[in-house]
Amino acid sequence: MTIEQMAATASPWLDGREHHAESVVSSRVRLARNLAGVPFSHRARPEDLDRVLTLSRQALCEANTLKTGTFMLMSELGELERQFLVERHLISQEHSEKSPTRAVIVGDREMVSAMVNEEDHLRLQSIQAGFQVMEAWRLVDRLDGEIDQSLEYAFSYEWGYLSACPTNTGTGLRASMLVHLPALVLTGQIDKIIHSISQMGLAVRGFYGEGSDVMGNLFQVSNRTALGTSEIDIIQSLEKVVTQVLDYEARAREILLRDARSQIEDKVWRAYGILKYCRRVTSKDVMSFASAVRLGLCLKMIDSISVAGLNRMTFMSQPAHLQKRSGKEMGPAERDAVRAEMVRSILAEEDARANAG
Repeated sequence: MTIEQMAATASPWLDGREHHAESVVSSRVRLARNLAGVPFSHRARPEDLDRVLTLSRQALCEANTLKTGTFMLMSELGELERQFLVERHLISQEHSEKSPTRAVIVGDREMVSAMVNEEDHLRLQSIQAGFQVMEAWRLVDRLDGEIDQSLEYAFSYEWGYLSACPTNTGTGLRASMLVHLPALVLTGQIDKIIHSISQMGLAVRGFYGEGSDVMGNLFQVSNRTALGTSEIDIIQSLEKVVTQVLDYEARAREILLRDARSQIEDKVWRAYGILKYCRRVTSKDVMSFASAVRLGLCLKMIDSISVAGLNRMTFMSQPAHLQKRSGKEMGPAERDAVRAEMVRSILAEEDARANAG
């Protein structure tokens, strides 16, 4: 699958049909792995990284889970294509730097992927729709087992899997969910919730993960350390905490309905109106307005758009997605106009679907 083919449609994990999909956009599990006898990426010589790339490419392409995947070298991709992969949540911002020894392989339907020579030699990843972190773990664990047949990992019986970052040593597992929490933001409770999550050993990050900003009231909740507990315990702890956060979000929505229904209705319909009739709009504004409409959908104030439609609008309106879909590079002003046209088109399709139903 080429990047152009990916750009034509939204990621399959944005279908909006899974458990809690209206509030949990996606679940992700990532495993950090390094090869035995090779210095970590930040200490490795170019010839070491070349060796990791050669060995990893063979192992990944031969794994049953990725046998029909697409292998891409960062050095053979343009800046726009690399940024597209960041927006697609398939590589990190750090990994997007042009390098002859960095690569990514993306499996069918983008459910499983792997970065080569990021902070660790290998970063294996699975993304699933909605509240499906256990399913993401099952898929990435299968891939890990297949690769383990071909490569020798850096492993200590005392410490577990060794990593370039101490927080990844142990299981090497980072599990996360991308959660929509607008009511907690609007009621001023979000800082207290984030503090409580941190006290329970979890981390809250922005839309693109570590070091990124929160956009569209979307928060990434993940485990902070991977040492001293099992993979299943990490995942179950995350599931438990996110379930509690969703309960708090539901209570905050009840408060909004009780105390500020007309204000929320106005916010929802203003956002919908801007999206439906805009002629220029930024990607951040799309995320903000889509967040308000998603809240209205959850509160049954609006039914002319689906969760899948909102997801598609939010992700496809990102700058690199928009340009790859259009087949050309554009400046900010042109992007804003093309983005507005795309948003209106999606809403028109959603309107037709709702009326037909």
